[in-house]
Amino acid sequence: MRISKSLIAILSLQLFLPQAHATDIPTTFSFRGSGYGHGVGMSQIGARSMALAGQTPISILQYYYSGVEIESLPDTQTIRVNIGHLLKSIKIATSTPNSTISAFISNDKAVAQIPSKSSFSFSISGSQISLTSMTGKKSQLITRNREFTLRWSGESATVSVTNPKGTLKYRYGQIQLKSVRTKEGKYFIEATNSLRLHDEYLYGIGEVPSSWPAAALQAQAIASRTYALSKIGTIKSSCDCNLYDSISDQSFIGFAKESEPFYGKFWKEAVDATMSSDSTGIVVTMKGLPITAYFSSSSGGQTESAINAWGSERLFALSVPDSASVDIALNPRYAKWDRTVSQEIVAAAFLLPDVATLEIVNKNSTGTVAMIRAVSSAGVEVLLRGETFRSRTKIPSAWFELVSVQK
Repeated sequence: MRISKSLIAILSLQLFLPQAHATDIPTTFSFRGSGYGHGVGMSQIGARSMALAGQTPISILQYYYSGVEIESLPDTQTIRVNIGHLLKSIKIATSTPNSTISAFISNDKAVAQIPSKSSFSFSISGSQISLTSMTGKKSQLITRNREFTLRWSGESATVSVTNPKGTLKYRYGQIQLKSVRTKEGKYFIEATNSLRLHDEYLYGIGEVPSSWPAAALQAQAIASRTYALSKIGTIKSSCDCNLYDSISDQSFIGFAKESEPFYGKFWKEAVDATMSSDSTGIVVTMKGLPITAYFSSSSGGQTESAINAWGSERLFALSVPDSASVDIALNPRYAKWDRTVSQEIVAAAFLLPDVATLEIVNKNSTGTVAMIRAVSSAGVEVLLRGETFRSRTKIPSAWFELVSVQK
């Protein structure tokens, strides 16, 4: 069969035209929403608003936690707080005059001591931790071991702990360093601060500004004590700790909190005000046990329930109105927010190679996104809870709308 020149030209041209099935992949996705955090339990912005209106710490807690009791429980247990996770190195020093830091290994055997303005450095070496001392310009490898314990002495002595995330000071308890093996077979250093929950730990909670009204500070102190008590019975092997010092549990910033210029004393006074004796503190309970007293910065006008956020019911974590969170005067940063998220981050959230289309499937009665659907360019479809999507993409909250995509 003879093909005309005009038909050949048409066929050649089609080779260079876009394929009909090709999909344009967005480069970014833009969201608009309100609130910050998971929104379950006590709203910190809401607690501040209630305190400004004259509400007591107890009334604040009973508003945000449903069906609970407020009572005194023993709280002098030692709590292990992770202050350095998956570290390859860490440095510990003191600048307090006339103070010392001592390093111990198993069976409380002292292996080294340094004076003020000196430091210990620890680094992972195979499955062990190498300890090096630095005094002036002199560096000396002391020993290697799987675990070290550090204690310090001297009037009002503090130690500075430096890791890749920065430097913080600690005053109380002792610090343990342990070599921990991950599921992938790699070894890292886990650093924990062991100290008394009753006061030493609570003095270092950095969840809310110390300038807030006393009732809001006291409500936070009680919620933080309660949350910590609910975690005290279990040591997590992944961190060698009861809880983390970050949003994985609750913010613990050590001596930096109580030593804040001018305002630090107000936080310390709030903690003291929630102590019912030298060995007990005020706690939020249900059936006589401390609840897992969840809290977050703010909501989208209605707090979230645990079952909506995580799929597991908590009778104390029901939804209540929270209008303060969407008041721009009370919550200037998060009453309304806009975020643009890259294709790479959204695709990683769904564990897909790419996301061609994104759709909010439905919402909860609280206004949060219940389910969000992504479809890849290959047609693979994945559904996520709105809270899971928020957590993986680091957008402020699950109260959001998808406003645009950029291709």
